[in-house]
Amino acid sequence: MKTGWRWVGALLLLTPLAACGQEKTQKGSEKPRSVEVRAGIDHGRWKHLLAKYVDDRGRVDYAAWKASAEDSSALRDYLGLFAAAPEPAAQGNERIASLINAYNALTVQWILSNFPTRSIQSLDASFTAARHDVAGRKISLDEIEHATLRPLAGYRIHAALSCASLSCPPLAREPFEPDRLEAQLNGRMTTWLAREDLNRFLPDQKKVEISEVFRWNLEDFQKAGGLRSVLRKFAPRSYTGFLSTDGYAIAYLPYQWGLNDQAGSGAEYGRLHFLWDKIRSRAR
Repeated sequence: MKTGWRWVGALLLLTPLAACGQEKTQKGSEKPRSVEVRAGIDHGRWKHLLAKYVDDRGRVDYAAWKASAEDSSALRDYLGLFAAAPEPAAQGNERIASLINAYNALTVQWILSNFPTRSIQSLDASFTAARHDVAGRKISLDEIEHATLRPLAGYRIHAALSCASLSCPPLAREPFEPDRLEAQLNGRMTTWLAREDLNRFLPDQKKVEISEVFRWNLEDFQKAGGLRSVLRKFAPRSYTGFLSTDGYAIAYLPYQWGLNDQAGSGAEYGRLHFLWDKIRSRAR
């Protein structure tokens, strides 16, 4: 038993707690490539479903959603709109907005297909497997996030995508729309940084404790003038003076991969559960 726990301890040091899709591509799978999407997709169904099943903290009533044959079918029908070949292809903000909506809806569908589960990390290759029908081919969530949206939209995309976990930026209760995209992305950054369970500003200790998502994607924030500049721009206004100098330390909060479920089914999913799921996935 002691030997087993030494292995767990070693993995604790060696296993990077990767961001939503920052995992190694599965053996035998294609290298992630940019994702197109057809123009003119109607996000009305997604708007209705978000308003019905997502609360103001971005948590989802998965049990009720799965129990509703009508709304489960509505989600499948909505995702079916993304399956067609991109002819014509969406451009600019329409492409970005549609792919954010696709990522979030595909993630919810993946959870519903496997519910009940305590964590998306308990499921097989959630981010790396090319299992989703988009633009006439099979794509992975990684291809939407890392190969497409990060290059297209930059650092704010990390506040818009939800990986169905407690430490994720909260899932928005409305779809992203091309004509409001700038305001929505800024709003998601502000909402995310205002959540004291996800990011903490501690002037008395001259320290901030922020989401590991910032560390995992530091390169994107550096391109925007640096992490401290981003914090000054989007953190709650009450901390503007505190953040106006560089005289504070930055630490990162441990990431909770438990499911963002309204009923709390992921609350007990901790670091050791995550590591065990990583061990199992590598053994397959």
